[in-house]
Amino acid sequence: MLYSLVEMNRAAMAPLRLHAKATNSVWTSPVNPLRDTQFAKSVSAASKVFERATRYYGKPDWQITSTEIDGKECAVEPTTVWATPWCQMVHFSTENVEPERPQLLIVAPLSGHYATLLRGTVEAFLPTHEVYITDWTDARMAPVWFGRFDLDDYIDHIRMMLEVLGQGAHVVAVCQPGPPVLAAISMMAEDGSDAMPATMTYMGSPIDARRSPTVPNRLSEERSLDWFRSKMIHTVPPPWPGAFRRVYPGFVQLTSFMHMNWDRHVDAQARFFDHLVEGDGDGADKHKTFYDEYLAVLDLTEEFYIQTIERVFQKCLLARGEYRYRDDRLVKPGLIETVGLMTVEGELDDISGIGQTQAAHDLCTSIPDGMKVDYVQPGVGHYGVFNGSRFRKEIVPRVIDFQKKVVKKK
Repeated sequence: MLYSLVEMNRAAMAPLRLHAKATNSVWTSPVNPLRDTQFAKSVSAASKVFERATRYYGKPDWQITSTEIDGKECAVEPTTVWATPWCQMVHFSTENVEPERPQLLIVAPLSGHYATLLRGTVEAFLPTHEVYITDWTDARMAPVWFGRFDLDDYIDHIRMMLEVLGQGAHVVAVCQPGPPVLAAISMMAEDGSDAMPATMTYMGSPIDARRSPTVPNRLSEERSLDWFRSKMIHTVPPPWPGAFRRVYPGFVQLTSFMHMNWDRHVDAQARFFDHLVEGDGDGADKHKTFYDEYLAVLDLTEEFYIQTIERVFQKCLLARGEYRYRDDRLVKPGLIETVGLMTVEGELDDISGIGQTQAAHDLCTSIPDGMKVDYVQPGVGHYGVFNGSRFRKEIVPRVIDFQKKVVKKK
């Protein structure tokens, strides 16, 4: 019912959004003699703020067209090189680049936002790597005949993509993917796979959510699975392709995250209004760039969401050595011997607390100490672990140096 009410509200607001756009056009028109008055600028700014606050934000484009490699500007083309109904592996191909560069698979989180939230992550590694990224399917766009998609299916997808890339690739898991990526590589090691990656890097990941619990961690622990099913799971309404599928809607996740920092988001809207009135185009553009991405959300299948809550946040099965793939096969990170391990955490992370990612070192007991690195980035929160100026200047060089060190040892 909630999903239908949200869609009905969005439809009901459509005439008001059109009115806001018309109002903005009238008061910014070159033929309007009052366009440069404070009143006109204020009305126009208010109209833009209202229209943006009530619009639907669809899946963003990658907007990555070029990168600089060895001082040379090179064109970049995002291309899907492997796909299932639930995920596309996107390769950011660059032309005429020699010699051959190391392959890097960035595993994007399936936690409410599209993979494009990691646009900055991709751009930071493009000058040095052949970059691939997981682009997960929005559950509201997945017809019911696609079937289920749960946490173990996620693990299967990671294995299949690593097998496509072949031996020696590097893996960077950002936030939520940490546990399933570690599980996938653990099983590959046990099976003697010939597609083992060279390194695995976990950034702000809940490997062990018991350590330094944050607000989301406490919420997961305090509520029962029945509560999550009854309060967080809703049915996709027509005319979405995934109509009648049970999902954890992206708008619920977005609302939860925004309420964690409500004052900050309200202040951001006020500053956006001021930028528009003052004619500060740079400030307004920065606001729009961030919120165009932040407000674009996708849905998760019920089974994936509930299993993640139970296995990762409530029972912490992987950290306890009790995670069973398909409820049968025990996952054993201690069997990984040849894959370098790096963990990256943010000093101010309010999503994955200090120590949650570091826990990977305690689980991967067979990896030599010389192939392990733990790094805590001062002065950044969760987002700063994989994006922003400090990520580019301080984290990325450390990750690259770590990868080169491990490859050299081999």
